[in-house]
Amino acid sequence: MRGFLNKLVSRSLSVAGKWEHQQLRRLNIHEYQGAQLMGKYGINVPKGVAVASLHHVKKAVQYVFPNESELVVKSQVLAGGRGLGKFKNGFQGGVHIVMADKVEETAGKMLGQILVTKQTGSQGKIVSKVYLCEKLSLVNEMYFAIMLDRTTAGPLIIACKKGGTSIEDLAEKFPDLIIKVPIDVFKGITDEDALRVVDGLSPKVADRNDSIEQVKKLYKLFCESDCTMLEINPIAETSDKQLVAADAKLNFDDNAAFRQKEIFALRDPTQEDPREVAAAKADLNYIGLDGEIGCMVNGAGLAMATMDIIKLHGGTPANFLDVGGNASEEQVVEAFKILTSDDKVKAILVNIFGGIMKCDVIASGIVNAAKQVALKVPVVVRLEGTNVDQGKRILKESGMALITAEDLDDAAEKAVKASAS
Repeated sequence: MRGFLNKLVSRSLSVAGKWEHQQLRRLNIHEYQGAQLMGKYGINVPKGVAVASLHHVKKAVQYVFPNESELVVKSQVLAGGRGLGKFKNGFQGGVHIVMADKVEETAGKMLGQILVTKQTGSQGKIVSKVYLCEKLSLVNEMYFAIMLDRTTAGPLIIACKKGGTSIEDLAEKFPDLIIKVPIDVFKGITDEDALRVVDGLSPKVADRNDSIEQVKKLYKLFCESDCTMLEINPIAETSDKQLVAADAKLNFDDNAAFRQKEIFALRDPTQEDPREVAAAKADLNYIGLDGEIGCMVNGAGLAMATMDIIKLHGGTPANFLDVGGNASEEQVVEAFKILTSDDKVKAILVNIFGGIMKCDVIASGIVNAAKQVALKVPVVVRLEGTNVDQGKRILKESGMALITAEDLDDAAEKAVKASAS
């Protein structure tokens, strides 16, 4: 689903010689939280309740769904592919439709367990809550999304008359079924825009005018909540002729946190990479990758070049880490703690070109980090620029067993060699 969006509008960059999705700083919330938010905007969503214990599961079935014979039990993790996922306890599938008297048993196999999907990686994610929903009688499933499009410099609505888990394959095989409607950010969504979207969805039983209003409400939510993406797959028609957001994923722009306090209070750090959580607290720009050479660099462009040259010499970067132009000694220490917390890291490459960032500050941070963190891997350091002589002197007088490098090419070659030894 999200990969499908990335195929439609280019949002990728080359990282260390291979294509990786561009990881923006954005808030991701759980499905049940998204449903609650959409409900506030008058968007049709299934009746549901999120619960965190078997006691509350039993109460919800008894009091929230007293007349339902079947319910949908959905594990709540911030990753796609839940339906085809597998729990580490052996239980198959993170989404189940079960009889009401089997809800507690099913939820018991999910709560507190680790769910592994195609998007979580082998480590999986813990399920702290399950979302119990009414089972809708669906007569048609479609696809709907709103995202920010760089080409048109504004929101782009994407619609398809066929939805479900195979949307990526559908887009590849039948691209003509995908309708894209750019919205003028200054005019907002017009009746004509909304009509084009509804025509792209091609509802079979839902009222056309009601569907247009639902599209407008979704756009209003997208703008007023500072979303970077809103994806509904499927947006469906029910037997009572309603257009319903049966499942939804929403992302929000972190830059809007100051005016979206209620939404950002929904953040669930237990679902995020703990290294990235720690980095955000220290105001460091960090993105975890899967390689074995930890990188600490100042400047995003230099960080990208460092990862590329590591790959060029046969290594793989373990992260993107930009300490910025005015990092403090404490931030450098925290950066080292984050790098060394990654068990996959076999060597660390520090590449600093001192402009605003001074080499002696970095050097002092490295020395202090070594005192606080048991450095068990080789550290390659390349310093150049402001106060470089003082920085090199601090490192030399520290007595640390560092590997120094004269330039970036030399540093990358030594880091790759050190990681392999």
